[in-house]
Amino acid sequence: MITLANVRRLAAVGLLSLGLTALGPTPSVRLLEAAWAQDTTPDADRKQAEKKPPPAPSLPRTPAERDAVLAGLYEQLADADSESAAKAVENRIERVWLHSGSPTVDLLFGRAMQAVAAKDFNRALRFLNHVVEQAPDYTEGWSRRAFVYFQLNDVGLALGDLRRAIALDPSNYKALDGLAQVLRDIGEKRGALAVMRRLHEVHPHWPGTEQAIEELSRDVEGQAI
Repeated sequence: MITLANVRRLAAVGLLSLGLTALGPTPSVRLLEAAWAQDTTPDADRKQAEKKPPPAPSLPRTPAERDAVLAGLYEQLADADSESAAKAVENRIERVWLHSGSPTVDLLFGRAMQAVAAKDFNRALRFLNHVVEQAPDYTEGWSRRAFVYFQLNDVGLALGDLRRAIALDPSNYKALDGLAQVLRDIGEKRGALAVMRRLHEVHPHWPGTEQAIEELSRDVEGQAI
């Protein structure tokens, strides 16, 4: 039996439904629409989005955080399955390397690199001397000063700085490569071979490593029978 009260209730329900329709889809409907939109994204567009590199992580704020970040990145470098994958990890590692955490040291280091670019190695050395004095735990200061010493034909001091850099960061592949090259140049082939093998462990895709190991092994250990 249809009463006046029932008619009023039906009318209220109808008005409510019309009001919701005017306001747009309900949250559950919007979620379904979003899912459909995601599912119908063209494969090409989805693959292009997946190719975008992840945002660069923030730089470490403390020495302990720096060590932890580098340890993780070195693991990724050792496990990289291609040169391109290794290069991507390299870029992240070297971004951390260059970050001293001190505006003053960063300024001095930047001026040293400008002098190196201009091949003014004596000027670069003066700036790098200040860098290693103010930040003795900053590996990059020692590594870059070793390069400058080598350019100035001071092999003994270059070796000392490279060894200091590697003591601070045993997986610093550029310092390892530099040390191996200097040792090889001065005839210390057995030492160069040991360093090259360590470099290959750290960075399996570092250019020229396998060939250098083969040549040094032949010189040090003799031709395999």
